Formats: sequence, C-alpha cells, structure tokens
Amino acid sequence: MSHGDGDHERYAHYVQKDKIMASAVDGTPVVALCGKVWVPGRDPKKYPVCPLCKEIYESMGDSGGGKDKDGGKK
Repeated sequence: MSHGDGDHERYAHYVQKDKIMASAVDGTPVVALCGKVWVPGRDPKKYPVCPLCKEIYESMGDSGGGKDKDGGKK
C-alpha cells in the first residue's frame, strides 16, 4: 500500500465514486484499487490512468461498476 510516494504519484487512480464524494465533503482519504491512499485534490484528467488500477478494474468485468478515475492529491 502506498501513502503518497513513488510511481503512484504520476497517475490518476480508480476509486469508488461514493468514496470520492465523501472525501470531497469531509476530507477523508480514499483507497484506490491499487492500494494508494490519499485525499483527492487534483484534476484526474491531467494524468494517465494507473496501470495497476486499470488492470484490476478490467479484471472485474461488468461487476466493476461504481468506480471512477480520480487523480487526487499527487
């Protein structure tokens, strides 16, 4: 699990949409599919998708609904 270091900082990550909304309201950290923990704060569209998050998301198939790309605080 990463806590704000290394390659995770260069990517946008997949996180449950409801967790992103809760974080926006109360500032609590979120956990990406890859395990990165952070408080979202940057525009995810400015970063490429985390390869590990993408791989995990795609392996979930149709049951992967409810996830969204979020760049968070890098």
